[in-house]
Amino acid sequence: MTESTKIQQKNGNTGYEFDGRVRYSEIDHRGTMTLPALINYFQDCSTFHSEAVGLGMERLKHDRKAWVLSYWQVIVDRYPKLGEKITTGTFATEFKGLYGNRNFYMKDGSGEMIARANSIWVFMDLEKGRPARPTAEHIEPYGTCESLDMPYEGRKIVLPEHAEKEEPFPVRKYHIDTNEHVNNCQYVQMALEMLAGDISVRQLRVDYKKSAVLGDMIFPKVSEEQDRTVVELCDEVGKAYAVVEMR
Repeated sequence: MTESTKIQQKNGNTGYEFDGRVRYSEIDHRGTMTLPALINYFQDCSTFHSEAVGLGMERLKHDRKAWVLSYWQVIVDRYPKLGEKITTGTFATEFKGLYGNRNFYMKDGSGEMIARANSIWVFMDLEKGRPARPTAEHIEPYGTCESLDMPYEGRKIVLPEHAEKEEPFPVRKYHIDTNEHVNNCQYVQMALEMLAGDISVRQLRVDYKKSAVLGDMIFPKVSEEQDRTVVELCDEVGKAYAVVEMR
């Protein structure tokens, strides 16, 4: 095992960690990592984990199956600075019915936890185009570990009574991932573009409703409240692709 990619034992089960260093391409004008960059570290870590246990992209493509992110809760204690050494990790916490739960974390060079996340994923049958119950071969290699100590919030994001409609925009090629859908992190980037001020997000929640594809139009609605901003990214009839809450 190398320094940059390693399997870590947790309570007798396996999680995945990889080491990194904050790059110039990952920071903002403050000199610290952006929220989308942090989320991409988490997404990459879960992908590496799947590849390491033999359930990676090619295997799922062959099986015509996919784990699709349904919900994020990301808590950031601090954003790491340019050049900082970081360790990103993930592990599954529960599989139940059609769903799997997964925790993520990021630590600094001293081992201090600086960001944590909880996520819910749904297992999809791509041929039938609907959720399916995963078989043992698709979940047992991950194992399960004890959940992180963090304040867990429910999946449902309460929508504000009033929201301002913003200018619609099309889904672009750079928004699309290998599943031919808008990548999970791109919805967060879209929501951040709707913010009027320079806000450092300390908690993010995203409820993913349905997948947008190339050529779709996004009709955003924004509500700024005292302690949160909610961005609804909708289709032309007002049905949400994703609801993003930032605090």
